[in-house]
Amino acid sequence: MSRKFFNENAVGWDETRSEKNVRKLENLAAALALKPGMTVLDVGSGTGVFLPHILRFIGNSGRVIAFDYAEKMLAVSKSKRLIDNVSYLCGDVTSLPLDDDSCDTVVCYSSFPHFPDKIKALMEIKRVLHSNGSVFVCHTSGRAQINAIHGKVPVLQNHQLPDAIEMEQLFRGAGFAEITVMETIESYFASGKKP
Repeated sequence: MSRKFFNENAVGWDETRSEKNVRKLENLAAALALKPGMTVLDVGSGTGVFLPHILRFIGNSGRVIAFDYAEKMLAVSKSKRLIDNVSYLCGDVTSLPLDDDSCDTVVCYSSFPHFPDKIKALMEIKRVLHSNGSVFVCHTSGRAQINAIHGKVPVLQNHQLPDAIEMEQLFRGAGFAEITVMETIESYFASGKKP
């Protein structure tokens, strides 16, 4: 059901629902400790709003895999014609079509609430990460605001962002270490490393 919602709203998403504050996106990307040459998986990449900010840090020698389960969101992203080191994949986060240990970093920007099976998704993310690779769950809005917005959309009512305690438990349950969860009124940032 939610896949249909995202496909139906893909055109015009950037104008009506995406983060408009470029400074927030830049600051968020800077917090991810990305380096030139990295392979980054952007899960729930949507219309590609966050891709330019990732690319700024990984450079031409890096690679981004824009992954989403709504093909029309990816079509909007592709139409932006970013540089050649972005590839696009459509599928389910609980069954990523990627090899084990194939990514340096996984970013879930504004997408984690939409994963129906969050622990299974995190375990699959861990599988595709290199040892010492990091996963980031991040938002440029606070948890209360995100959950309130989703609560007003019938098909998204159960798409809630966990509080810090639950998120840490999810990360631990999936086998991540060095877990950090930071919540403010204006942002949400969680990270973990694959041991």
